[in-house]
Amino acid sequence: MGFRLVTLNLNGIRSAANKGFLDWAERAAADCMGVQEIKAQASDVSGRFENVGGLQGHFHFAQKKGYSGVAIYCKRQPDEVRTGLGWAAFDEEGRYIEARFGELSVISLYLPSGSSAEVRQQFKFEVMDWIRPKFAEMLASGRKYVICGDWNIAHTAMDIRNAKSNEKNSGFLPEERRWLSALLEQDGWVD
Repeated sequence: MGFRLVTLNLNGIRSAANKGFLDWAERAAADCMGVQEIKAQASDVSGRFENVGGLQGHFHFAQKKGYSGVAIYCKRQPDEVRTGLGWAAFDEEGRYIEARFGELSVISLYLPSGSSAEVRQQFKFEVMDWIRPKFAEMLASGRKYVICGDWNIAHTAMDIRNAKSNEKNSGFLPEERRWLSALLEQDGWVD
């Protein structure tokens, strides 16, 4: 029995809808769909985006209007939906939602970008330091996890255009790539 999971960064759910997101979601025929950067509040979603592509939506909205936010759309009702990971600075930005199906957890994650300002890059580094032990706890729990989302990190040169000229830019900084390599090579996650 297969389980089709798709994920995408919307850069605004209303904008994405105007660019064909709803038709795309229908054609994707997914069992579960993670979306990031919905940039909406409950009032924006109500009556329009609760169900997409035959899937029921579950949301974690950012407190700041028009900012961030993640969702998971599911064909089957999850056993449990969790939002946030327990750090207010991260959770208030609507960056984590987890749908649990038996021993499987599907996560839609939106890591911060550091490209807008140095203070945001520092916050990104803080999130990376804080969330890595959370990921280790997940692996140690015995549950099966799939984390989909916008990591705001291009891991290798093949993941980005003009790698050499981007080496000093947020999203392709050496320390960001080392962190992602450590998750995959030391911690046991698989890309």
